Amino acid sequence: MYLLGIDLGTSSIKVSVIDAHTQQCVASAHHPEKEAEIKSLQSGWAEQSPKDWWENTQIALLKLNKTGKYQSQDIKAIGIAYQMHGLVAVDKHLNPLRDSIIWCDSRAVEIGEKAFDDIGHEQCLSHLLNSPGNFTAAKLAWVKQNEPELYSRIHKVMLPGDYIAMMLTGSITTSIPALSEGIFWDFKNDELSKDVIQYFGIEKDLIPEIRPLFSNHGEVKPDIAAALGLSAGIPVAYKAGDQPNNALSLNVLKPGEVAATAGTSGVIYGVSDRLDYDLQSRINTFAHVNYTPSQKYTGILLCINGVGSMYRWAKHNFAPNIDYKDLNTLAAESPIGSNGIKVLPFGNGAERMLGNKYTSVQFHGIDLNRHNQSDIFRSVQEGIACAFRYGLDIMKENGMTPNVIRAGHANLFLSPVFAQAFVDLSGVTLELYDNNGSVGAALGAGIGANIYADATEAFNKFGYIKKIEPLQQQANEEIYLAWKEILIKAIN
Repeated sequence: MYLLGIDLGTSSIKVSVIDAHTQQCVASAHHPEKEAEIKSLQSGWAEQSPKDWWENTQIALLKLNKTGKYQSQDIKAIGIAYQMHGLVAVDKHLNPLRDSIIWCDSRAVEIGEKAFDDIGHEQCLSHLLNSPGNFTAAKLAWVKQNEPELYSRIHKVMLPGDYIAMMLTGSITTSIPALSEGIFWDFKNDELSKDVIQYFGIEKDLIPEIRPLFSNHGEVKPDIAAALGLSAGIPVAYKAGDQPNNALSLNVLKPGEVAATAGTSGVIYGVSDRLDYDLQSRINTFAHVNYTPSQKYTGILLCINGVGSMYRWAKHNFAPNIDYKDLNTLAAESPIGSNGIKVLPFGNGAERMLGNKYTSVQFHGIDLNRHNQSDIFRSVQEGIACAFRYGLDIMKENGMTPNVIRAGHANLFLSPVFAQAFVDLSGVTLELYDNNGSVGAALGAGIGANIYADATEAFNKFGYIKKIEPLQQQANEEIYLAWKEILIKAIN
């Protein structure tokens, strides 16, 4: 028996099949091979085509089947992870009305800030646990204000993963965690937020049917099953945003447990059993995958928009012909502190942890006669690690003080320089696991389809592959304080 996981990322669609008994991945694939395009029609805008997501999903699944490592007819359930906070709007024929306004798009910041003021800060924070900010509800309000004719034709609005589920099954559903990440959910009353719906003038029937996150969200249609080599009728049994899903894939489900990721964006995500919020909305609280009205587990999320994007940009512009593994080796040739170079890695839109300010990427201290490629790439990695430390300090202000952080052994955590800098700057032990989002989504499908009794059973063969302890905290603390001084000047 097999389980299929689909991870709709910003750069590609990743798919994996796991053996439900061994909980081991038997095959993985992704598409496109090169990173997917982000359309930026104006400064601060970011869009992607839902039709491209679906095409890439199909190609990735067919690649996966060609590995011959499993019988596709033996797949019994599908799980989907997806980039959070995006807006997909479809008409009554289920066709997308426009490109998706994705997570790092900044166009709705002012709309969200005005809603925060008009609804009232205390009302928003105590009920939504967030400012409306730049999330899905505010993006929908932007469409209503700026594209009224298109808005009038909207049948349903959804998040990116809901669109892929719809294409597989024909069904459109949502969940409490999904609504919370769009800032549509009232935690105090456990219902769709009347404040948000009424303030933005959003029709309630645009919101899909609400189902438990771990449940049947539709069954694969016969024509789709035939095209993709699947059995008709298998359920999409799990849908979750990429960061809650990353936490699930790392078995981060209990209060006090913390996960991190350093992909396109950088995230620290901690689980709490309290309905807490940051007074400045620098970090955000959403319903975790295991949230229920009787067990209100939340995920406290700190996001840095441009982590992987920053490193990719540096590679493209400073070393286009060197692969990432060799870049990491090159970075290790520079000493701690990168011979004095400091980097602010904030060049991918407004940063919530900086109060929705946009500093742009900044390099400080470059000496044309002294510095080389190794210094540049180490400084980029150290700058990103400093950004994580800055965010972790905000989380500590809000009561999240981890002793251990779990992360997948992937993306920037593949770099020994970055991983050690992350640990030394945070002062927290790091456990690295051999996992990815599509594997987590597959395990989530097993829980949602009742193949596993619960998450404990789904992760009973779970263990880390590497542990990293702090080594040079004092040297890194001095680097961080100098970096922070530059940041404070940039945002004030």
